[in-house]
Amino acid sequence: MRTGPARIALWAFSVLVGFWLIAPTLVVIPLSFTDKASLVFPPTGWSGRWYTNFFTDPRWTEALLSSLQVGVLVAVVATVLGTAAAIALTRSGSRWAKSSYGLLLAPMIVPTVVVAIGVYALFLQYGLLGTLFGFVTAHTVLALPFVIIPVTASLRGFDRRLEDAALICGASRWGAIRQVTLPQIAPGVVSGALFAFVTSFDEVVVSLFIQSPYLQTLPVMMFASVTRDTDPTIAAAATLIIAFTTVLVLAATFATSRRNRVR
Repeated sequence: MRTGPARIALWAFSVLVGFWLIAPTLVVIPLSFTDKASLVFPPTGWSGRWYTNFFTDPRWTEALLSSLQVGVLVAVVATVLGTAAAIALTRSGSRWAKSSYGLLLAPMIVPTVVVAIGVYALFLQYGLLGTLFGFVTAHTVLALPFVIIPVTASLRGFDRRLEDAALICGASRWGAIRQVTLPQIAPGVVSGALFAFVTSFDEVVVSLFIQSPYLQTLPVMMFASVTRDTDPTIAAAATLIIAFTTVLVLAATFATSRRNRVR
């Protein structure tokens, strides 16, 4: 693709595919500003009352805060566990390392509803349904693969001689990992934490199985609302999620690219 027209055609095709992918998502934005009491596209009038309804209705705000709380905890736990697992697996000479790697990625392959049924049966036995600990544990299982994959990719591009040099200079094993390895693989760790948060924030199938009247996440609240009526507050909630995740992804991308430029 060295010629100008070919490069322009490639860019045009990429823009077209990108627009085709995000177009259904963008439809939600005008729906959230409709003045009707139902979801009508295109809107015949404009109003911001559904955003007011979202932030003044305790059911929506509590669901939003629950999702944020669970998402942050899952991002922290999954990032710590996933990073440790990735470091251990990439440096292990055991023949079981590949099997363990595949086992940790299993939640990406196994249908979510199957995982949800298993989690429900287990949590029912131990009284974890509808608890914050139960939500964080279940979502962490689903988020772990999204941490392990980018961290493993970063570790495979990491020069182990830098860590060996730190050890020769007197650093402890943990000191070498903390001061040399982790800063070098930080983009992968940040990407993993971001994916873990988004995975938890967007998760609905497992959350439907383990919810309780006292703890519901925002996707569960939206699913319950859309099965009862066509309240446009759902579109307002979806638009806020789009804006929040977009800002999050752009911030992570900017931080990663800035760090790469410094390196």
